Amino acid sequence: MSRSIVRQSKFRHVFGQAVKTEQGYDDIRVSKVTWDSSFCAVNPKFLAVIVESSGGGAFLVLPLSKTGRVDKNYPLVVGHAGPVLDIDWCPHDDNILASCSEDCTAMVWQIPDHILTRPLSDPIVVLEGHSKRVGIVSWHPTARNILLTAGSDNLIIIWNVGTGEPLLSMDDHPDLIYSISWNRNGSLFCTTCKDRRLRVCDPRKREVVAERLAPHEGIRPMRAIFTRDGNIFTTGFTRMSQRELGLWDPTNFEEPIALLELDTSNGVLLPYYDADANMVYLSGKGDSSVRYFEITEEPPYVHYLNTYSSKEPQRGMGFMPKRGVDVTKCEIARLYKLHDKKCEPITMTVPRKVIHLWFFFSKINFINLQCKIQETLHLLFCSFILVHTSMWLHV
Repeated sequence: MSRSIVRQSKFRHVFGQAVKTEQGYDDIRVSKVTWDSSFCAVNPKFLAVIVESSGGGAFLVLPLSKTGRVDKNYPLVVGHAGPVLDIDWCPHDDNILASCSEDCTAMVWQIPDHILTRPLSDPIVVLEGHSKRVGIVSWHPTARNILLTAGSDNLIIIWNVGTGEPLLSMDDHPDLIYSISWNRNGSLFCTTCKDRRLRVCDPRKREVVAERLAPHEGIRPMRAIFTRDGNIFTTGFTRMSQRELGLWDPTNFEEPIALLELDTSNGVLLPYYDADANMVYLSGKGDSSVRYFEITEEPPYVHYLNTYSSKEPQRGMGFMPKRGVDVTKCEIARLYKLHDKKCEPITMTVPRKVIHLWFFFSKINFINLQCKIQETLHLLFCSFILVHTSMWLHV
């Protein structure tokens, strides 16, 4: 009885590759704010990057097609009185973007399809409800016009963007909130906090339904995201300051499903989750590499796949939704790596030889292909008759 030693996986050979220089975005002054945010958000239409600006906060919005060098006078999106800390594209409308800032407000912007000719300073709605800086904005994954914000006042507010009014607020966190992630249908969200607790919250009940003290023993910031199976993937630090990742079942927080030590570094690992492939990409600020893992139902549950490495460290990262990748080239994900003064797209590809043959035939007219097949079959039939006739004559 033969037994396969190598684990079978469709994504075992995924590899990352940076695009050509002319397909990147150069001369972007990426923000130097000391905040553990990705500083970048991307969708199938636009790339948004938080940038340095004087006299308040600003971010840059570029059409994806506008590659190459960015003019230093290119119009920015301005309006915040303090540095912008986080941005997030609406999953239901590619022209709607939310931002939050140290000025204690969150704003929602309508980005026009055409290239900006002057600075955009008028948001469609300003959300005021926090008493300290707002560090997190996150759109609801399934409900339109629902936006979550979290601030340094330890308050979580869920807004109706259509009216600009808060729907509910939660003050269950005694300290600074590090991260928030919705589950797939938006019925729950998980949070990590400076008090070293991982919480699962039900916004409809306005209460914490599950929590775990110190999923990672270190005191450094943690991150947590929901997976498609309802489990929670976390990144943090051990007591010896080693970076660590974990997988947890929110219905049973007693023991982790998986816990894996990675390396020793100061950068907080930011997870980017691909629900379709059930893969997680880990990017740390100051790192020059991106690790990616596959989550499965088989032990050890979190499988290391590979690492994309480059020479320059990253300041932040954007993750393209699945709608924006080129599936004809077997691309399953696309990351947008922020350097000090540029943004570099990185394509994650599954190597498949059969794709070239399929793509070639998909471009051929079906009628012509049918005629070719009929002609070929006719020639084969005639050849068959001639061969058998000559054999009979010889006999």
